[in-house]
Amino acid sequence: MSSSKKINSALISVYYKDNLEPVIKKLNELGVTIYSTGGTQTFIEELGAPVKSVEGLTSFPEILGGRVKTLHPKIFGGILGRRELDTDVAQMEQHEIPTIDLVIVDLYPFEETLASGASEEDIIEKIDIGGISLIRAAAKNFNDVVIVASRNDYGSLLSLLNEKKGSTDISDRKTFAAKAFAMSSYYDSAIFNYFNASEQLPVLRNSINSGTVLRYGENPHQKGVFYGDMDAMFEKLNGKELSYNNLLDVDAAVNLMADFKGEPTFAILKHNNACGIASRPKLIDAWKDALAGDPVSAFGGILITNTEIDFETAEEINKLFCEVVIAPSYQPNALAILKSKNNRIILVQKPVELPQKQIRTLLNGIVEQDRDSVSEIHENLQTVTNVAPTEAQIKDLLFANKLAKHTKSNTVVLAKNNQLLASGTGQTSRVDALRQAIAKANTFGFDLNGAVMASDAFFPFADCVEIAHKVGINTVIQPGGSIKDKDSIEYCNAKGMSMVFTGTRHFKH
Repeated sequence: MSSSKKINSALISVYYKDNLEPVIKKLNELGVTIYSTGGTQTFIEELGAPVKSVEGLTSFPEILGGRVKTLHPKIFGGILGRRELDTDVAQMEQHEIPTIDLVIVDLYPFEETLASGASEEDIIEKIDIGGISLIRAAAKNFNDVVIVASRNDYGSLLSLLNEKKGSTDISDRKTFAAKAFAMSSYYDSAIFNYFNASEQLPVLRNSINSGTVLRYGENPHQKGVFYGDMDAMFEKLNGKELSYNNLLDVDAAVNLMADFKGEPTFAILKHNNACGIASRPKLIDAWKDALAGDPVSAFGGILITNTEIDFETAEEINKLFCEVVIAPSYQPNALAILKSKNNRIILVQKPVELPQKQIRTLLNGIVEQDRDSVSEIHENLQTVTNVAPTEAQIKDLLFANKLAKHTKSNTVVLAKNNQLLASGTGQTSRVDALRQAIAKANTFGFDLNGAVMASDAFFPFADCVEIAHKVGINTVIQPGGSIKDKDSIEYCNAKGMSMVFTGTRHFKH
């Protein structure tokens, strides 16, 4: 393959004209012949640069309401013709096909049209045919042709034109080709996912255009990359870059807080699990009671709240070393205090809808599932014991159940007065999870009398309700569904305990 090649001719046909002007002027300065169509041709003419129409080259008009403009052998021959293959050169000369060395083309805004709520007819019309074909053709023939498939690359192209005076090397062209195929595959994936929303074919197409290389993965010897648009999710106000482990914790924190609306709530997370959380009328009280849940684990944790952080609360937070603080907003004087630690990551969470599908690698493939979007309310609860919980207990039961949903299985959560007292997390048995929670609550001086117990899955035996009752817990929430539910119910009835079933299991692995 040849290396350095001079750009003598270009085809330019774009939907977006942003930042295109300096490129046009540079190409004109270099004496490059420009071919164009429609609105792009008019744009170039208004800049005072000479331009030839595609119709003049093909001797064929634009037809079908613009659906067919550039799909012609004189265009694709000029792009795909191999300059060093004598037979290709001879055929191009025979059919009077000029070579095209640079293609600048973007695609109709399919995703933007879909997001706007447009009609199906309008959405279908934004499926690009000519543009995607030009991109693939030019990228395939990167040995001879430069392809620029995104307005985001106009700056790179302009720098290259200035630096190399209108010439490009094979490495330049191959880089642009890789970007072009990334763009075309992303575009096709978006179209497929639109159609598959109704067809539900068992096929996965997940394409993300932006990626951020992380310092490392879960451990320093592992490489890590985040694929996604973090700027759409957060505004970063302070601190170092988020690490792989930070991202896992932030994800867990955001999902947890999504289930807590209304009353000011503060949560502290460590290794994807809440070690403290409380809901209170005042944010400062929510913070203090969240921290009281486990002041040891809170060190180096991830903090999140559903309420603007005020000065008083920021002063208290600042006494603790924490990695990340997340809130919908910050009072200016509160932000100034939190920024006093240079490495502390401070994020403003934007109102972005989270994906409804979850994907993870598994064995030699990928598994996909629906997001667990079920969050129980009072009406979902079925009282299965002779004694029914009081309104205050129901409030605590729902609070604890939300925590169980967002805690690693097996888990048992103990709560009282909208405060996490302790949880057993990631245990191999439910009894172990309960015992861990009780021991932790005792360590931090909590009185379990009057507390409630929540479990992410059913109790296979009556042992958990028996252990709970012995430490003063008389109210339980669980999914139910065990063949031995009757044993737990009978024990609760015998001891005057109340228990409700939700009918929904919340495993989290």
